[in-house]
Amino acid sequence: MNTELTDRQQRELEYHREHAKLHKSILSAPFSWGVLEHPDRRWWNAYWAMYGYLVGCDVKGKNVLVVGCGFGDDALRLAKLGAKVSAFDLSPDSLEIARALALREGLDIVFEEMPAEQMTFEADTFDYVVARDILHHVDIQRTMREIVRVAKPGAVFVVNEIYSHSTTDRIRRSSLIQKVLYPRMQRFIYGPGKPYITEDERKLSEFDLAEIMKPLEPPLFTKHFNFLVTRVIPDRFEQLAKADRLLLRALRPVAHLLAGRVLFSARIAKPASSVQ
Repeated sequence: MNTELTDRQQRELEYHREHAKLHKSILSAPFSWGVLEHPDRRWWNAYWAMYGYLVGCDVKGKNVLVVGCGFGDDALRLAKLGAKVSAFDLSPDSLEIARALALREGLDIVFEEMPAEQMTFEADTFDYVVARDILHHVDIQRTMREIVRVAKPGAVFVVNEIYSHSTTDRIRRSSLIQKVLYPRMQRFIYGPGKPYITEDERKLSEFDLAEIMKPLEPPLFTKHFNFLVTRVIPDRFEQLAKADRLLLRALRPVAHLLAGRVLFSARIAKPASSVQ
């Protein structure tokens, strides 16, 4: 990677170098394909709901881009579905694990090292673009410009991201929450270890979503998750997680004000005449 990194990107790179060191054990553990076989098994979970959608998209033989692939989970699962997968990440340490997993599982995936804001892929390449838990780490305007550039006209863009409406976020950032409640809730939700949160990441707001939506057609679907889950209660409490999802369904008109995660898909609005 010859791109000069910003200070923010350099901090992300350093964080993920240490994060990868702590997760080398992934290579000795079996890879889980359950989300592909029965994606409706955990209907209340955004990740499983995302695959409920992707499995039905018939990505076989399609060019699919995974943005910010990390250890390669999504790249491997999409390749298993028959997609021609290209994936990239800023972290060479994460990519080392991703490549090793793909090799072990016998999957042909193109992994590249690059920032989301400056991709090296050719224009008009991808039929699908999948962005999971990455857009809140990047410069959204620059990244969306690159996603539009490398996508084919009408390509399907799938987004699964942590999110908080600005009103809810103001409450979360109040002194009482930050100084008194959050440290205790953090241990309860994430356990005694250090949570996977980088210095610069911020939950997407409604303003960020508006920026993401600018080059997109009206969403094919939008689903909201995690009103209390991952905020007040851990997602390991299955019955409470189910109730949380049902509550957001019942409160659908105001779910965007309450949710802590958003899942949506939309086609990229790009004129076909731009294809060379």
